[in-house]
Amino acid sequence: MSIRSIRRSDDDSDDGSPELTAVQAALAAEHAAVYGYGVLGGRLDGKRGAEARSAHDTHRARRDALARTARDLGGRPVAANAAYALPFAVPDGPAALRLAAVLEDRVAGAYADLVRATEGPRRRDAAGALREAAVRSARWRGGNVAFPGLAERAAGADPAATGPVEAAGADGTR
Repeated sequence: MSIRSIRRSDDDSDDGSPELTAVQAALAAEHAAVYGYGVLGGRLDGKRGAEARSAHDTHRARRDALARTARDLGGRPVAANAAYALPFAVPDGPAALRLAAVLEDRVAGAYADLVRATEGPRRRDAAGALREAAVRSARWRGGNVAFPGLAERAAGADPAATGPVEAAGADGTR
């Protein structure tokens, strides 16, 4: 699930502004989160299943809002990939909880970048989304990290574990 792969076409009219680039990256992160929650939701039931459905709905709404923002900024919203490679197998509930925490960490990172690239109401919205992702991550993980959205600042963070996950086939593998 690559939250950093932004597919562009030759006729893309994005102006390359830092704000639009950050919006597109956050949109890509939301696409990946929507996909990931679709995978993990089926492995959770009861209260955790309801939390996963709520998070899935939240990510879908944020995805749609970011697509509108990209258009408002004069860009063409980045499209979702057809499929995403998961960072690990998700055969059961405990793995689904780990995946949910990873998804939220990655979304938080994208929103941290968006906070840095924006001002005014968009910055406030991005900060709110960052906060929500950090809270969801802490709930899934059972604990929090010192700097949500800043993987390089997390104590003992393994860059390979917190880096981007590639879209299925993006690196030439399937």
